[in-house]
Amino acid sequence: MSEFLDFFVMQVTLLAIVLALHTYIGLHIVRRTLIFSDLVLDQLAALGAMVGIGFGVAYGSATSYVWSAAAVLAGAMLLAWVRPRGHAVPREAVIGIMYVMALVTSLLWADKLPGGAGLVAKTLSGAMLWVSWPLIGVTAGVYLALIVFHWIYRHRFIALVEHPGRVTHERWWDFLLFVTQGIITILIVPIAGVLLAYAFLMIPATIAALYTTRWSRAVIWGWIVGFLACSGGVCLSYFLDLPYGPTLILCLGGCFAVAVAGRYVLVQSR
Repeated sequence: MSEFLDFFVMQVTLLAIVLALHTYIGLHIVRRTLIFSDLVLDQLAALGAMVGIGFGVAYGSATSYVWSAAAVLAGAMLLAWVRPRGHAVPREAVIGIMYVMALVTSLLWADKLPGGAGLVAKTLSGAMLWVSWPLIGVTAGVYLALIVFHWIYRHRFIALVEHPGRVTHERWWDFLLFVTQGIITILIVPIAGVLLAYAFLMIPATIAALYTTRWSRAVIWGWIVGFLACSGGVCLSYFLDLPYGPTLILCLGGCFAVAVAGRYVLVQSR
């Protein structure tokens, strides 16, 4: 039992830290309908790590994070500055194309690497068993700095959602939002993988957005639901010997299904 308690405390501590900022950034992505932007950055982080492996860099090492950071920074610049001016092509279509290109480039590159298929699977599903207290400490420090930054400039970032087209230097603030998204992507993708990292960002925020438009309330409720769902997923994964990432994603998805049903009942009762 002590082994499980050590494992559980470490995992839920990381989840508590990660979900706070992911929920807030996810609200921005959901309310601006930039749904695939996180998948682009997640996949670019994985691509950067795989390119590093091709040059002899160990996956998950400090140098590997540098390769991921370079790819993510380039992606953040493209996401902020590449915008269709007319209505014929929505911005989300361009973002979707960027994701597909990042994914197929990753697949083609991995095909030339020894054990490439296993590497692709690892970048998709992550390796949450790598979690350690030093890693949690680094993650907490970086996330706290980003939270402080977003608190100071919260009016600028929220204006991007509530007053689009009327923000001074809009593309610059867009770029900073995507850079923030990219930093948390770089930290979490080697651990959680592309799919779970995307679920962390999107599902709690979407659940909260179903019930409230207030930012503070949405962040709190999104964090609570996400934390409870993921904590349950950790237990299921451990005791039933299930794959870690997919189990947490299914638990988050189950909460989303319940939230949608609850929202429907609430609307009908009114």
